[in-house]
Amino acid sequence: MKSSRRMAMAACALGVLTAGMAVVEAGAAGPTPVRTAATTTSVTPPTPDHVVIVMLENKRYDDVVGHPKTPWVSSLARTSANMLHFYGETHPSQPNYLALFSGSTQGVSDNNCPHNLGGRLNFGRQLLDARHSFTGYSEDLPSVGWRGCAHKGYVRRHNPWVNFSNVPASANQPYKAFPENYSKLPTVSFVVPNLCHDMHDCPKERADTWLKKQFAPYIAWAKTHNSLFILTFDEDNKTDHNHIPTIIAGAGVRRGQYGAHLDHYDLLHTLQRMYRLPLTGAAARRKGVPDIWTSA
Repeated sequence: MKSSRRMAMAACALGVLTAGMAVVEAGAAGPTPVRTAATTTSVTPPTPDHVVIVMLENKRYDDVVGHPKTPWVSSLARTSANMLHFYGETHPSQPNYLALFSGSTQGVSDNNCPHNLGGRLNFGRQLLDARHSFTGYSEDLPSVGWRGCAHKGYVRRHNPWVNFSNVPASANQPYKAFPENYSKLPTVSFVVPNLCHDMHDCPKERADTWLKKQFAPYIAWAKTHNSLFILTFDEDNKTDHNHIPTIIAGAGVRRGQYGAHLDHYDLLHTLQRMYRLPLTGAAARRKGVPDIWTSA
């Protein structure tokens, strides 16, 4: 009996030691708070004045977070709420954008252009119907409301809102229209960089530098203006079970490394709950991101 008790106590001590080591390893600059719930819990998130969501391309988690060629994104992951186990839904790119924007891949399983999805329910339309505002900003989009398939580094397959007839053309803006005065941002903004700055065609260090220049000032502002920044990817490069980076920064966000298994539907679930919108499609069957909030 005494021997069994000693063995159990030793195993417990080893578990505590191992957990402590995991905390240290999570942050390159030292211990970072780690929240490792195996499943998410449904929590009531705050209602930000502004959310900016940036979606990048085709990189597995460990090819970005902690990689020496992406120092800014890696630093953001250490100092914000980093989702350790976030996954895309499928391959190729286009269905993942639709999943985040509407709660469904809408039966799309390719990168073809165009897909015309009519008046199906989507997050942008929901925001507008609830008297919030929504705008999608696409780098290299040649003009407001343009519905073509490609122009310079812009591709329609990375722009989900243009496929829905119930999202007004005025919400489909070139990135150059992104406000310099952040207080003039819409309630929710989606930003789609061009094929170079989204890590698709150019070296990822070039995208990392561009992201820092474009969004580090906004993140600093957001922390004191009830606003959020969300960085995510569409899919991995088909080498790590679609494991992708996703990071949330801004006001009321508790820094940490969060271990719940998540996907774009969880993120949409949380966004819809922020603005008291009906949960759509697969988002209704998710619990959302973990409790990353310092207050709700």
